[in-house]
Amino acid sequence: MAKMIHTMIRVLDETRSADFYKLLFGLEVVDRYPFDGFTLVYLANAETGFELEFTVNAGREAAYDLGDGYGHLAVSVEDVAAEHQRLIDLGIPVGKLVSMEREGAVFARFFFVTDPDGYKIEVLQRGGRFQ
Repeated sequence: MAKMIHTMIRVLDETRSADFYKLLFGLEVVDRYPFDGFTLVYLANAETGFELEFTVNAGREAAYDLGDGYGHLAVSVEDVAAEHQRLIDLGIPVGKLVSMEREGAVFARFFFVTDPDGYKIEVLQRGGRFQ
């Protein structure tokens, strides 16, 4: 059986992106591998074995075109309302906290935030199928 281990995004500024993911989600750089022309950076936290990989291409100055195929990353938190307020208090632009219902019950409570490179991140209330 296959095991999901990471997802990769391309970032312009390693420090800016690492600081963002640490501040918002407690992700720390756990490995960094420079190569000729690019660097791979892996971030994780104690909550999960899944990692976020940055690819930082040397000499890249223009923002990446995310195209129309990219959806979003998702993280779950214990208290989505408190997390929403924490980010607002930090001055981070966040989307509206919403509840999505299905068959008369709350299916998901979430909001979106955008990272420095334009990637959307869904922040979900932990519970149900969103562990």
